Amino acid sequence: MKYFFIILSTLFIMANAQEYKAVFNCNAKDMQYVASRMILVERTMDMIEKNGDTTKFAITIHGGCAPIVSKNYDEIVLDEKDLESIKASQQQLIKLSEKGVEVVVCAMSLNANTIPKEDVIPEVKISQNSFIDTIRFQNNGYALMVFE
Repeated sequence: MKYFFIILSTLFIMANAQEYKAVFNCNAKDMQYVASRMILVERTMDMIEKNGDTTKFAITIHGGCAPIVSKNYDEIVLDEKDLESIKASQQQLIKLSEKGVEVVVCAMSLNANTIPKEDVIPEVKISQNSFIDTIRFQNNGYALMVFE
């Protein structure tokens, strides 16, 4: 009888679990802010999953945020104070990717930031236009969360 209640409780929890879908759109130039937001994405995932729900997250990167995907960010960033924040953001991106977060960077933003496609870390998918990806995510029920 005890196992019956455990199984019944588990089925009830699974039936009531929600899936949280969000696309985090990063266009910010403030690298300290970006690093803090990347950590917040993981904390948000952990909180949701701790409650028995699931997450389906994506991050779209363009504009001033693009340097965080480069293997050689230290060659393109002029402000020394940003280097540690970019490194922290990149490490967090890798970690989030390993947790199933889809990470996309805009090819036009790579070009604007003089980042060769070969320099993009392997965890990041290169998109022709990250606006299109952001729209696709939204059309598929993802909430839009903006880092600006």
